[in-house]
Amino acid sequence: MSVNGKPNIILIFTDDQRFNTVRALGNDQVITPNLDGLVKNGTSFTHAYNMGAWHGAVCVASRAMLVTGLSVWNAKKQETNYASLFDAKGFWPQQMKLAGYETYMTGKWHVDTDAQKLFDHANNIRPGMPNQTPQGYNRPLSRQDTVWQPWKEEFGGFWKGGKHWSEVVADDAVGYIREAAKKETPFFMYLAFNAPHDPRQAPKRWVDKYPVDQIKLPVSYLDEYPFKTEMGCGTDLRDEQLAPFPRTPYAVKKNIQEYYASISYMDEQVGRILDALKKSGKLENTYIIFTADHGLSIGHHGLMGKQSMFDHSMRPPLVINGPGIPKGEKRDQNVYMQDLMATSYELAGIQKPAHVFFNSLIPLIHDKNKPGPYQEIYGCYMNIQRMVRTDKYKMIIYPAASKILLFDMTKDPDEMHDIASQQSSKNILKELKNKMIEQQKLMHDELDLSVYLNKI
Repeated sequence: MSVNGKPNIILIFTDDQRFNTVRALGNDQVITPNLDGLVKNGTSFTHAYNMGAWHGAVCVASRAMLVTGLSVWNAKKQETNYASLFDAKGFWPQQMKLAGYETYMTGKWHVDTDAQKLFDHANNIRPGMPNQTPQGYNRPLSRQDTVWQPWKEEFGGFWKGGKHWSEVVADDAVGYIREAAKKETPFFMYLAFNAPHDPRQAPKRWVDKYPVDQIKLPVSYLDEYPFKTEMGCGTDLRDEQLAPFPRTPYAVKKNIQEYYASISYMDEQVGRILDALKKSGKLENTYIIFTADHGLSIGHHGLMGKQSMFDHSMRPPLVINGPGIPKGEKRDQNVYMQDLMATSYELAGIQKPAHVFFNSLIPLIHDKNKPGPYQEIYGCYMNIQRMVRTDKYKMIIYPAASKILLFDMTKDPDEMHDIASQQSSKNILKELKNKMIEQQKLMHDELDLSVYLNKI
């Protein structure tokens, strides 16, 4: 037990990791023994969402919301001047420090304020993504297109500096845990892997564990998404340029192979962190939170990136381990991944500051039948996509295409059958229209959707 009786809290945070890329969460293609262990020894939230983004780097908005507690459009307003929030000690690590925690971070930051001023210790602060080379785009064009390979260190990326960045994060974390083991002060660790963001690099031994011909295509695979341009995911979006247009089964399988290999190598590094925690003697008094900033398409609906309102782009895994947390249980209430800040505050005995929009997940952890804190989930991408979803239905709006989509998420979780034009959907759409209007007010969303919503 720490000197002030508070538990330690570790956030293991990945980049671009979709909700169904952990074996224990239902994907038997991917090898993730250490993440599986977290799932088996903790409680998983199967429907956690990133709220959205105001530009193509979706991770910026996701991370800004996570460390400030502000909802998406309020976070955007503060983004260019975080000084007032900093002075009020409103950032996540600042609040933890006020509560008596020693704070530590390593890895990806990508928030427009100085991590070294927010954390007591900050090592190897990384940018939004490793450098991507021209050879890493528009590939593979065929089976003979083998110039770029995940293990080729000459292309830099995660190999820049001589050691894969996932390994560096683990090195840093292990080193800090060893030092923390000598102290009684509780600690808060923010461990931010850049993986499995592109360039999806990993040692050859991991790539070889995923023979490309054994990779399964997503059930929602398309060669081309019909609204890709109007939704902002056309040929000019960087993420979409990674694979050829139109998509091919081989190119998508190759990208999935590299994605899984990157996840497995990262999982191996998570294992090193967990081993160090066990050896430190701190495990029994430590909460481990695992999540990612959002998901990633990689061939679902003919898309490659995360700039969409489909679940594959918005949903990361979210798992919580620690004292008193039910083991091997799942919660399917709709929540936001940014709820983790408020969750950690409750674990640390911190009163949630007034500016924090998001909510603690602890009540849901201890009562699986408790309704979630949100009647519906709101989603946005710049001013070119909007979404609202309930437990059963999701409505997506593409203003530039004057298009409204509706999916029955219970019958059609892969979002393959738009039912907006069906006569039986009229009342559902009217209900979701009202919910969208309410959510826009709540989020201070200034996009005028009236011309589209009035069609409902």
